[in-house]
Amino acid sequence: MSFLSATLSRVKPSPTIAVTNKARELKAAGKDVIGLGAGEPDFDTPDNIKAAAKAAIDAGHTKYTAVDGLPELKEAICAKFKRDNGLDYTPAQVSVGTGGKQILYNALVATLNPGDEVLIPAPYWVSYPDMVLLAGGEPVAIECPIENNFKLTPEQLEAAITPKTKWLIFNSPSNPTGAGYTWDELKALTDVLMKHPHVWVMTDDMYEHLTYGDFEFCTPAQVEPGLYDRTLTCNGVSKAYAMTGWRIGYAAGPVEVINAMRKIQSQSTSNPCSVSQYAALEALNGTQDFIPVNNELFKRRRDMVVEMLNAAEGINCPTPEGAFYVYPSVAGCIGKTTPAGAKITNDEEFATALLEEKGVAVVFGAAFGLSPNFRVSYATSDEALKEACTRIQDFCASLS
Repeated sequence: MSFLSATLSRVKPSPTIAVTNKARELKAAGKDVIGLGAGEPDFDTPDNIKAAAKAAIDAGHTKYTAVDGLPELKEAICAKFKRDNGLDYTPAQVSVGTGGKQILYNALVATLNPGDEVLIPAPYWVSYPDMVLLAGGEPVAIECPIENNFKLTPEQLEAAITPKTKWLIFNSPSNPTGAGYTWDELKALTDVLMKHPHVWVMTDDMYEHLTYGDFEFCTPAQVEPGLYDRTLTCNGVSKAYAMTGWRIGYAAGPVEVINAMRKIQSQSTSNPCSVSQYAALEALNGTQDFIPVNNELFKRRRDMVVEMLNAAEGINCPTPEGAFYVYPSVAGCIGKTTPAGAKITNDEEFATALLEEKGVAVVFGAAFGLSPNFRVSYATSDEALKEACTRIQDFCASLS
């Protein structure tokens, strides 16, 4: 009998982290590699936020805080939800954790029993199913094909709900596709959920502020107030504020669930980093002027990447509404052979050959639950993106 927990056999390491690490290793070995796997902005945390962190250190704010967040940070989170989403929460309904991932994991551990099902539209962020498995539940993927712009339909949602369904995890704009749901599209889904009062909603709104053009973000409890008492609205400062390494996520929802999440956190990590909390306080309360500026930069990169990838033979790349990812199909490349003799029968083999033969690191679609695709993060420099897309074009043209 293995010394390790049997639960570990139910999960796998994060493929996105594996790809990023592989790219780093190759670069360290002197290889010319362009990494498009990491989901984090390439620019620095804004100066006002860094200054707030330095001031917190100088003021001696380096001790333990309340288990799930500073009172003043919870107040700022409540103000954010009111300001941005029209949602009324009290600090007692808020939990702050070490990144958005911990918030989601705490909620799943606090609520799932063996056999409970969690609906997850696919393609999905790679961690959702494995967190459900670690928490003892059963992930149920719902494939949302490219023909539907990678979005869940009301008919699919209705068909997937069973008496065992406990949660729907809802992510818009999406990682890995960047697809965002309009108000009407989300209202059609919430109409289905209103018919099934045993199903709760866990949102992942991490890319809320990263949207482009005329698209307007909305979240389930905002669209359908009737879901307020069974929705956990989750967010964080990682993406829009370029604070991935600061590790602050937060959620608001029913007090019973928040209390249960606090209990989990009190016996695992305890409070998030005190200095990071003061930085997050400034992020939420301070100027937001840099967000639209950054979004224009991301939009330009998005448009360039979509245009260049659609010019590659065998690739179809939809234009996303938000986040900083595209999720092109490589259906036109399957069955072909590379100049080095590698046969491409699936998207993982496509990504492996692309890395080995052209030095471009992407994450293959099977990791996100929908193939044959791959994910590109365009949260890197224009120069690197242009060179990477040129290499992808050359790679696709070389297939026979």
